[in-house]
Amino acid sequence: MELETERLKVIPCTEETVKIAINQKYDNGPQISAYLKRLNEDSSLLYWGPWLVIRKSDGVVLGDIGFKGKPDEDRAVEAGYGFLESYWGNGYATEAMEALIRWAFKTLKVDRIIAETLVDNYGSIRVLQKLGMKKISSTETMIYWEIG
Repeated sequence: MELETERLKVIPCTEETVKIAINQKYDNGPQISAYLKRLNEDSSLLYWGPWLVIRKSDGVVLGDIGFKGKPDEDRAVEAGYGFLESYWGNGYATEAMEALIRWAFKTLKVDRIIAETLVDNYGSIRVLQKLGMKKISSTETMIYWEIG
């Protein structure tokens, strides 16, 4: 399964799909490898972890988006994303996350999607606002968001 937008393909991370990222020497942190270990132990995690964001025009992996686990007992799931800095400011995060949020709600397993960002991460704040997420609380360092 993959999601498609005007400019992007969004594919869930599996041992097979991650080969695309490895071949491009894409490394955006440890979340993908940690998820693959958990996925090997629990196949029901498929789709509830990282997804690769690939530009359709040239097949380049721009970043990864996804969830930090399956929906909880309140039918909420936490979303996150990270893009290589050279691709910031092009609307890719908003475009990819919009597709993933739509997919999550269509599964009928999710009533609410939450996210968090640092108070000074203005780019990420703008992405969450564009996605229609509402600020629900904050601390000195973090802002917490939700949609649903």
